[in-house]
Amino acid sequence: MTSPWTLTLLSALLAATLVGATLNPPAVLSLSSDVIKERLAQQLRDHNAVDILHQLPLLSAMQDEPAGGIPIFGSLISSVLKYIVWMKVTSANILQLQVQPSAYSQELVVKIPLDMVAGFNTPLVKTMVEMHMESEVEATIRVETRDRVYTSLVLSDCSNSRGSLRISLLRKLSFLVNSLAEKVTNLLMPALPKLVKSQLCPVIKEAFEDMCAHLLGLVKAPVSLESDHLEFDVLSPAINGNRVQLNLQAKLLDSQGKVTKQFNESALSLTMPTLDNTPFSLTVRQDVVNAAVAAIFPPEKLMVLLDYVLPELARRLKSDIKVISVKAANQLEHTQIVKVLTQAAPELFLDQGRAKVAQLIVLEVFPTNEAHRPLFTLGIEASSEAQFFMEGDQLMLNLNDISSDRIHLMNSGIGLFNPELLKDIITEILVSVLLPNENGKLRAGIQVSMAKALEFEAASSSLTKDALVITSA
Repeated sequence: MTSPWTLTLLSALLAATLVGATLNPPAVLSLSSDVIKERLAQQLRDHNAVDILHQLPLLSAMQDEPAGGIPIFGSLISSVLKYIVWMKVTSANILQLQVQPSAYSQELVVKIPLDMVAGFNTPLVKTMVEMHMESEVEATIRVETRDRVYTSLVLSDCSNSRGSLRISLLRKLSFLVNSLAEKVTNLLMPALPKLVKSQLCPVIKEAFEDMCAHLLGLVKAPVSLESDHLEFDVLSPAINGNRVQLNLQAKLLDSQGKVTKQFNESALSLTMPTLDNTPFSLTVRQDVVNAAVAAIFPPEKLMVLLDYVLPELARRLKSDIKVISVKAANQLEHTQIVKVLTQAAPELFLDQGRAKVAQLIVLEVFPTNEAHRPLFTLGIEASSEAQFFMEGDQLMLNLNDISSDRIHLMNSGIGLFNPELLKDIITEILVSVLLPNENGKLRAGIQVSMAKALEFEAASSSLTKDALVITSA
């Protein structure tokens, strides 16, 4: 009986091992700051952020600007504003956003330049007085932890960046009007940043949240695998340099929606590619890719009337069997049947940018279509070179050739023999029967909608030593 002391020691050792292990997510979606910039800019357009600028209540904001408790300041404001009949933002634009790493680690700074023209009417002049206003909103993207467990990307500290506000007259008028414009400018300098913070920052924050929700929707879109499908979800976000990284979990579901496999963080290795300026990348751990390939290739049985379909192979098979047993070869008739059974899902192996698919196959040879027992049954350890490539938003996989690495005699009605004697003909049967069937299943490809949804025209695929990587081309 194991002592309590031994159990305690084993538990401590296990805990120490887990603490020391580096846990890797099943998949990682990495987006450059340029992608975040474009997505956020689109959301600002969708939220009509420019219209918000057009509707800024400049006049009332200046009227509400506190006089600091000093009566003379209040009277100065009143004396200026009594000459303003009407004031409005007449032109507004949001210029190209900038998203760049913060001086603090694991943060991104978003800079949103604003370009506006405001006009006001005054009895002092018949024409509208126009003022050019330039400003820049600055906000921070960071990872926030809630309830000590849940993490999310948030946008915070939204305000006018210090010293970014510039106001100037578009054209000079009379001395009196220029003096009035200068006083209006002095009132706008404190009022406009407060307006932008109260009116525009909530819209920016909402646009950012909708951008994150859109990205989450892309991540969660099911990936169809024949009757099964693969689903991703966000484990945790992170900010690395100028990139937003979404660490993903994955699960495989059958046609009824039942989870058949769950993939979480584990000690399995995940080699991230060198991304440089690549805008988009999806890196999927080998075990997840392996499960996806296995879902496309469930165990199945193929039956071929060899003499009718592949007569040359039937002739060669008979010739090779004759070397083993003349009696057995003479039993083969025109209705001879070869059955190929894949015993288990194939196994995908990655190695320095190359991929191989290994399969366990059972092959039976029946002398006629009426025979109930095969002449012999072979167990075959076969492998194929696997080639991944992209066609549009479809991830394609093609198996090139097939080799019979090991052949075992499982059962024989013609006596014991060395199955290696049949290696060449067995391999050709697999190439002619099994390989086209499997490549036919792969012809539809696997739709990877993330790249297309992010408006990248093309994508490419590559392999690390333990992952499949899809990047924008």
